[in-house]
Amino acid sequence: MSVGTDAGLLAPTWAGTPAAAEVTDEAWLQAMLDAEVALARAQHAVGLTPAAVVETIASVARVERLDLPALAHAARAAANPVVALVTAFTEVVAARDPGAAEYVHRGSTSQDILDSAAMMIARRVLGLIDGDLSRVAAAFAALADTHRHTVLAGRTLAQHAVPTTFGLKAAGWLELVVDATVRARSVASGLPAQLGGAGGTLAAYREYAVVDRAGRRETAGRGPVGADRTPDPGGPELLGPFSSALGLAEPTLPWHTVRTPVAELGAVLQLVTGALGKFALDVQTLSRTEIGELSEPAAAGRGASSAMPQKRNPALATLIVSAARQVPAHALVLAQCLLAEDERPAGAWHAEWQPLREALRLAGGAAHTAVELAEGLVVHPERMRANLDLTGGAIVAERLAVALAPALGKARAKKLLTAVSAEAADTGRTLSELLIADPELSARLPSAQLAELLDPARYTGAADALIDRALHRYDGVRDHATPSGGTL
Repeated sequence: MSVGTDAGLLAPTWAGTPAAAEVTDEAWLQAMLDAEVALARAQHAVGLTPAAVVETIASVARVERLDLPALAHAARAAANPVVALVTAFTEVVAARDPGAAEYVHRGSTSQDILDSAAMMIARRVLGLIDGDLSRVAAAFAALADTHRHTVLAGRTLAQHAVPTTFGLKAAGWLELVVDATVRARSVASGLPAQLGGAGGTLAAYREYAVVDRAGRRETAGRGPVGADRTPDPGGPELLGPFSSALGLAEPTLPWHTVRTPVAELGAVLQLVTGALGKFALDVQTLSRTEIGELSEPAAAGRGASSAMPQKRNPALATLIVSAARQVPAHALVLAQCLLAEDERPAGAWHAEWQPLREALRLAGGAAHTAVELAEGLVVHPERMRANLDLTGGAIVAERLAVALAPALGKARAKKLLTAVSAEAADTGRTLSELLIADPELSARLPSAQLAELLDPARYTGAADALIDRALHRYDGVRDHATPSGGTL
């Protein structure tokens, strides 16, 4: 039977990105082999596996020594890929050293290997995401500082509301990315190895230790252990060296049916894509032809239409939004898998694998795409200023209502400004014209004062101070260490 290719033809968000390379079938298979090697190393660390055996196992634990498509097809028989992998890998080890083959997967279970592999894969992808979020955050911080006085229309429920600054909008994006970064780092630093054996008791690991001790006693002429079942270092003692060999956190307990790590991964990947999706959605909106306040960075062929030569679509933002709309569905599956019955669920664990992979590569692809969009974003302050005038000054009606409240009362001032704003919208006249034409209002608001009150740039509130607060938080987080060794 022919084997197809999953190169991302229908998933351009992650196709060709660094995260995609970390979650291929080959990457997963290698991670599982690495877990098998780590197990042998951990058992050697507590005196259960000869050093020569460990080196033999490690020397042949390479993807290219196995038939990956055949393993994938064989996985259907046991409903997981590790059973077939152990059989095939044992044969590879036996071809090098038949004695070493006895130590492959010794005392282990499929879930120990696959869960540990998943955590390794996740940690690598989170490291890539962290590096990309660091660049995105730096770009947002620069935009916030540079455009702290660039005024544009604040929009609520799709309509012009009050003036704001583009710097404050960028500071909001920055806050989202810092939030996502902090949470992703926390999750990455705690991703645990998995080691529990068939029922989560470490029983087989310990039993092998007992048997090994009995064998050593007989060899030394002291007879079998018999009723002496003193615990040997094949139980919890393995957790530390096994986790260390994988670069993962040491678990308190086996978590075969305690699926918090996976559910939490889904949640943080949803947060990452949601934060980036908000930014991308704003770019889509503000790059509309009739708005034109932002543009994506230009590149040959980017945003092209197959039918309309004039089009330059917001392709980067579209890729990010696409990921942000998909990841929550995958995260939901992972959260539902918290309902894992008994000591090994029939279907819940199995349902995690593909949604986790897809969430990782979508989040990784979105973060990588966001770097290019954030660093190359083109800002059009002149269009922002022009759009402020679309409502003929009504965008500062709130300010006028506040200014008139001491003389007219808050309720009456708001009622008058509501009527004047409606008339301006109906007639096309400016708010200034209508206010000057009203004897009562013009008496309350002399022309010089009215001109100042109608200036949108003078009604941005505490935007400047709020930007400083966002930048201060960013500075505080920026220099913290990341799982990949970088900084924010």
